[in-house]
Amino acid sequence: MSMPFYVSPEQLMKDRADFARKGIARGRSVAVVRYADGILFVSENPSAALHKVSEIYDRIAFAAVGRYNEFENLRIAGVRLADMRGYSYDRRDVTGRGLANAYAQTLGTIFSSGGEKPYEIEIFVAEVGDAVSDDQVFRLTFDGQVVEEHDYAVMGGAAESVTTYLRERYQPGLSRDEALRLTVAALGHNDSGDRTIPAGDLEVAVLDRTRFQERKFKRLTAATLTGLLAPEPAAGAADGAADGGDPAPTAPSISPGEEPPVAP
Repeated sequence: MSMPFYVSPEQLMKDRADFARKGIARGRSVAVVRYADGILFVSENPSAALHKVSEIYDRIAFAAVGRYNEFENLRIAGVRLADMRGYSYDRRDVTGRGLANAYAQTLGTIFSSGGEKPYEIEIFVAEVGDAVSDDQVFRLTFDGQVVEEHDYAVMGGAAESVTTYLRERYQPGLSRDEALRLTVAALGHNDSGDRTIPAGDLEVAVLDRTRFQERKFKRLTAATLTGLLAPEPAAGAADGAADGGDPAPTAPSISPGEEPPVAP
């Protein structure tokens, strides 16, 4: 009688974690950055049909990296949970923290189960508040751990190099456009050199607290991104040369002892 193959629980969990990390690292990075009026999501995503960043509820957004079919199932489940909770109780009862805890339970159960492979995904759940201090960003890993992030966070792909770039240059209180340019430059930064990511290859969305609508989520189109990411024009020459006008007339010179001309 052959003995069953034995693997210690520690080794089993390590193998499952390594498997999930490799799948996540193959995806392109997603960055979340706080700015003065909300939360910015930026990802390099050439696909116009498959979104890495989506709306969950009025003030809550969802971003993910990894296998699309896996995080899309979680996104749909989160939308249904938020709608049911808001309908059964009150819209104010739908919070990013509650949604993050529900996702954590699901991911933790899947990871610890031996019957199926772990999800190869990481998730951001963000909620914008009435003030900067009320904003919340939660990062969920493949094994169900929840970490609250501050200022900025990156997952997937070259997350370490992007995070290093943001750490060296990020400042609190940035405007939306400043945060956008900084984040796009960070996503294009790597050890071999910097590259320019075309506006059409970017997926950008914001949770903007200044919007009058109840729903604070908004996507930025490629046309808008092209204008925002265009290099600023260089400073022009003198005002007269810049507008193409004639130079200002100069007063006639007067020789010593000569009477100044008198207007008729």
